[in-house]
Amino acid sequence: MSVNKAILVGNLGKDPELRYTPAGTAVCTFSLATTDRFKNKQGEQQDRTEWHNIVAWAGLAEICGKYLNKGKQVYIEGRIQSRSYDDRDGNKRYITEIVASEMQMLSRAGEQGAGSGSGNRPASQGFEPAGNSQEPPFNPDDDIPF
Repeated sequence: MSVNKAILVGNLGKDPELRYTPAGTAVCTFSLATTDRFKNKQGEQQDRTEWHNIVAWAGLAEICGKYLNKGKQVYIEGRIQSRSYDDRDGNKRYITEIVASEMQMLSRAGEQGAGSGSGNRPASQGFEPAGNSQEPPFNPDDDIPF
């Protein structure tokens, strides 16, 4: 048995980008910042921020595109996916992203950044167990820059 699951709580680095594939499937991409706090050898508080590429598909993509914006704190659950593609100059690029299956807004309405939970149920893509995903396969011809 294997498990590929990521759970993140962080803040959006910019407004999400909602696009549609030629077949009409919604895809939403955004960056999410998570910050670890720790003390260095001198006992000083330090922050380390990691940036994560998030991809949501279909109904969840439309929800993210409609309700999320820069600075909003969210809970994301999904799977880690690494892939490569050729950029416009023909160079091979590698990317690791989180394919979201659930999203919950943690900031209150109109509030940016940290806040207590809104009590909303998580939005879910409704993915099937591994191997039965309803997510369309990635097609580099879809011209969706990640």
